[in-house]
Amino acid sequence: MAKKIGVEQSLTAVQQELEQMGYEVVPLKQEADANGCDCCVITGSDQNMMGVQDAAIQGSVINAHGMSAQEVCQMVEQKVNQQA
Repeated sequence: MAKKIGVEQSLTAVQQELEQMGYEVVPLKQEADANGCDCCVITGSDQNMMGVQDAAIQGSVINAHGMSAQEVCQMVEQKVNQQA
């Protein structure tokens, strides 16, 4: 079964790269979309602005700020393989 990766909508290059690698990609539009994801990729632009840290998912969260799509995908691979 393919691992489910939540990806913020603006990260289209990351979405495409992950799909080519065989992952099931779920667009993150709201917090509930992260439910059931093995890993989530965010842009980091709205990360914890108010200082509240409520974890919506059990898996890893990767901040893609300043990273290429390939770098993000490598991090996803590492995180998903650590969970296995």
